[in-house]
Amino acid sequence: MKHFQEAMIELYQALCHLVRVVRNILTYFNFKIMNNTLKWLSAIGVEYYCHEHPTQLKVRNNTELTEKPQVKLKSTKETAFNMNDKVHENITLSRSLADKANNIEELKESLLNFNGCELKKFATNTVFGDGNLEAKIMLIGEAPGSTEDLKGIPFYGESGNLLDNMLHAIGISRKNNAYITNTVFWRPPANRQPTFEEVDICRPFVEKHIALINPKLIILVGSTAATSLLGKNSGITKIRQEYYFYTNKYLSAPIQTTAIFHPAYLLRQPMQKRTSWYDLLKIKEYVVNNRLLA
Repeated sequence: MKHFQEAMIELYQALCHLVRVVRNILTYFNFKIMNNTLKWLSAIGVEYYCHEHPTQLKVRNNTELTEKPQVKLKSTKETAFNMNDKVHENITLSRSLADKANNIEELKESLLNFNGCELKKFATNTVFGDGNLEAKIMLIGEAPGSTEDLKGIPFYGESGNLLDNMLHAIGISRKNNAYITNTVFWRPPANRQPTFEEVDICRPFVEKHIALINPKLIILVGSTAATSLLGKNSGITKIRQEYYFYTNKYLSAPIQTTAIFHPAYLLRQPMQKRTSWYDLLKIKEYVVNNRLLA
């Protein structure tokens, strides 16, 4: 009987220990899940939807909460007209500012003072550009992500590291012989693609940006940059197979242009890295033959 009681006590102690171990494991994984969830929510820009922006929200008093507001409804046509009219006004303003910029510093200053793009209201930083201003190679991406928005530098973070490694493999670096910017200069909420209107509003700045750098080769990074600047309806998979001549009103001569997959896409689809490597080899051949690294 005594041995039986001792055995039961040992069993009870073992079960208690097991419960503690299981509880610690669950606590650890719950913490990791919660932590990863918070990181994911931050990465997709969820703060945009819950952040009380001072220009968007105001404190309501009790009267405002109890009284029903008198809302005058506008027709769909009137709303659409007003929206298109505002977009056109902002495009006209951005074109005027781009026309007046005589150098990179003036263009950047104009962009910092420009409030015609709604993306700027919720962005942390204006992401203008990065790299060698004397470079003969210019890369243009889609839009800043969460890390780029915080740092104010295009292609910063995981996708930026991948892009730097891709360029380094063919002898190109943003520090020495490349310059990088985007088609829009502020992070879209939740890392969504920029709208046609947002791209069009930023387009004059991008065009003048290209003219001031005046590269010999433009590499469009991703579908948005490729389709918007080349005016193509095809996807990036088809566009990247050829070379094009890009021009705009500020350029005296067209610029040789090609496109590659966006590094963020390659992180999601690593099997496409082989295809991307072939694209890089073609770029390297063109760069070497035209002495663009000198």
